[in-house]
Amino acid sequence: MPKRVELGLASVPHDVVHEDVVVPLVDGVPLTDWFGEDEFSGVRREDLESQPFQPGKARLVLGCSCGIAACGPLVADITADRDTIIWTRFRRPHRDGHEYVGIGPCVFDRAQYEKALLELG
Repeated sequence: MPKRVELGLASVPHDVVHEDVVVPLVDGVPLTDWFGEDEFSGVRREDLESQPFQPGKARLVLGCSCGIAACGPLVADITADRDTIIWTRFRRPHRDGHEYVGIGPCVFDRAQYEKALLELG
């Protein structure tokens, strides 16, 4: 199994929607930096589910750079067991399901992950 990484969540300004958006950090690196394009941004709080980043298929992890999450989001499958949360299958469902092969999996310590989500508020 890949080494565990740490989840962080940053609130950063968005140039288009003129409000702060939530960007996941993996070991301190913004998830947006993992992709060599400027197509992704953080997710507006109004677009986050009531309990964001929870287990399920095709869970929203980044929004489109235009600020509209439904335009071109990045989704991942999120699974959980007793000790870990795992993000896999990063893809863009609105771009013919383009999957980013070679990105992930991200394996998080479940206790640290849940603490980061609590801090999001």
